[in-house]
Amino acid sequence: MSYSLAIDIGGTFTDAVLRRADGALIVDKTLTTHDNLLDGFFRGVSLVMEKAGATPADVTGVVVHATTVVTNALIERKGAVTALLVTKGFRDILSIRNEHRYEMYDPQIEFADPLVPRELTFEIDERVLADGEQLRAVDEAEVAGLVDAIKAAGVSSIAICFLNSFRNAANEQAAARVLAEKLPGVSLSLSSAVAPQIREYPRASTTAVNAYTAPITEPYLQGLAAGLAKREIGHRPLIMLSSGGIIGAEVAARNPVRMIESGPAAGALAAAYFAEQLGLDRLLAFDMGGTTAKACLIENREPLVTGSFEVDRIYRFMEGSGMPLTIPSVDMIEIGAGGGSIASIDDLGLLKVGPRSAGSMPGPVCYGRGGTSPTVTDADLVLGLLDGAKFLGGDMPLDLAGASAAIEKLGSALGTTTMQTAGGIFRIVAETMAAAARTHATDRGFDYRGLPLLAFGGAGPVHACAVGELLQSASVIFPPQASVLSAFGTLVTPVRLDLVRSALGRTEAMDWADVDSILSELIAEGEDALTAAGVPADAVRLRFGADLRYVGQQNEVAVELPEDPRIAKDVAALSEAFETAYFAQYGVNPSHVPIEIVSWRVTAEGPRPEFGGVARPGHTHGAAKSARPVGLWPEAGDVPVYDRVALGVGQTIAGPVIVEERETTIVVPPGWTVVVDDIGCLIATRSA
Repeated sequence: MSYSLAIDIGGTFTDAVLRRADGALIVDKTLTTHDNLLDGFFRGVSLVMEKAGATPADVTGVVVHATTVVTNALIERKGAVTALLVTKGFRDILSIRNEHRYEMYDPQIEFADPLVPRELTFEIDERVLADGEQLRAVDEAEVAGLVDAIKAAGVSSIAICFLNSFRNAANEQAAARVLAEKLPGVSLSLSSAVAPQIREYPRASTTAVNAYTAPITEPYLQGLAAGLAKREIGHRPLIMLSSGGIIGAEVAARNPVRMIESGPAAGALAAAYFAEQLGLDRLLAFDMGGTTAKACLIENREPLVTGSFEVDRIYRFMEGSGMPLTIPSVDMIEIGAGGGSIASIDDLGLLKVGPRSAGSMPGPVCYGRGGTSPTVTDADLVLGLLDGAKFLGGDMPLDLAGASAAIEKLGSALGTTTMQTAGGIFRIVAETMAAAARTHATDRGFDYRGLPLLAFGGAGPVHACAVGELLQSASVIFPPQASVLSAFGTLVTPVRLDLVRSALGRTEAMDWADVDSILSELIAEGEDALTAAGVPADAVRLRFGADLRYVGQQNEVAVELPEDPRIAKDVAALSEAFETAYFAQYGVNPSHVPIEIVSWRVTAEGPRPEFGGVARPGHTHGAAKSARPVGLWPEAGDVPVYDRVALGVGQTIAGPVIVEERETTIVVPPGWTVVVDDIGCLIATRSA
């Protein structure tokens, strides 16, 4: 029997999924090994292979990986010693940023320290004009003169970001040639290749992040490929990108900045897959794991994609407090509330949860790995929502006494009982996640009320109904294998690469020869990357888009185009698409204002994977296997507990009820009813 393999490394757990050719899924979880992520990767591989009774020769399908290696390097500041080359006069670009104060009235405003210090930022006397004209070429001797200082500083990676290089990369390429000759083995990241877009600071920030993480990512991916080969799994790995595509490891290694949100992006793609299966055009994906929770809007059965986002924020929910990245990414909001989020007392003496997380080491107190701070998972266990003896099928029993003691200590400081404290943690987490989801939807012009909520992640099904109630969700959907859905998502997306390049100009004076040149270069880059990932050249499909704005505006709106602009050359259709998208977002069109193009976008995509029918539930309606009290609803008495695998199609159960599976637990409160649909989803709705 043929299998495909997917591994998703999260902040707390590493999830493994084997997909059999007939659609059956074999899944498992293991704790993430932060000291060496590949240890957890291959432990996950071993677990699912043993469970399936499969041999390496049986893995004839794809091997796909989503990882936190880049994110960890940034958050922990464990990247390479990096230098930055800039145009003369721009040495302080990473410190000056864009001069934007993200909190206008805070006199103590803070920013993340630049990845490249000032002493490793070097000016080059070169200049390219805004239209791409080369005013002053690079003096190769000037670049060569920096080599000794770069060597002395122990630099292993260099970012090059010259002014207007997105219009003409010749000067960056000339400097790179000198450095490659004089400093063999040093990694080079050129902004004209990494992020060829307008706005100097975001482009420099993106290139610096790429350079900072490339020397870590490349050996990591090489070790991944070598480990697979050692275990005689023959396929080269494909890597999940932040944009929702997958690409070959070689291309991903050169562009690690594209991998930062690979795990969350995979979850959004899985949500889109189930939107298609359930016939839902819109839903809200809710992914809560051990470290964080994420929310993403699915519109027209596709996740929203944005052209930029931030990492390493000083204040997690404060836009502008982190480092901007101008790369395509699934548009989602990260919420500092996962199963490992730590509960504490704030400066006002009130209970708060997060954003600090216990992660996987030491983890929640109940993991018994040395954790002392009470977490969300500890509260869930104390409340009776989790069965500590059967966590991960009993392979990882939880310490109820330890969790109770930690929460009791917190409650003593608050003047509340242990159960009241645990209930408070549960409710605060729900309020935090619902508030963030409301903001995310409202900022994008979406009415979140009534949207179905698709819940997944290890902790998502425990808290989803509480969040859904606050969001006025029409229903909460628990898909099969909800705990490992992000890993599953990597198996239902095609090989894909999203590319963008800026070319500022008014639509009324469009230079179609320039457009043809830009798009042709992007298409060639995309086709080469897909071919390297194993996609036949004649199977590559192309999609086109553009970023436009009214003249005088600072920000642009992205639109999808129905056909190749090189062929259509239709300014009227381009303008109409922009004005429609602009009105949907802002509710007004200043149509007397000229429109300008900011960037062109090309998506190169391979065939969508064929997915065999998944194992469907039977028609026998199972009975409750046990019952236990739940601290959230003391008046309900003992709450019935069911095994998910025992439930049959059409079975309907009134809440409160708990449904257990090996990797997660589904909690349905009083006033809700859950029914099993014909593809195995559990759909909970509130009583009228």
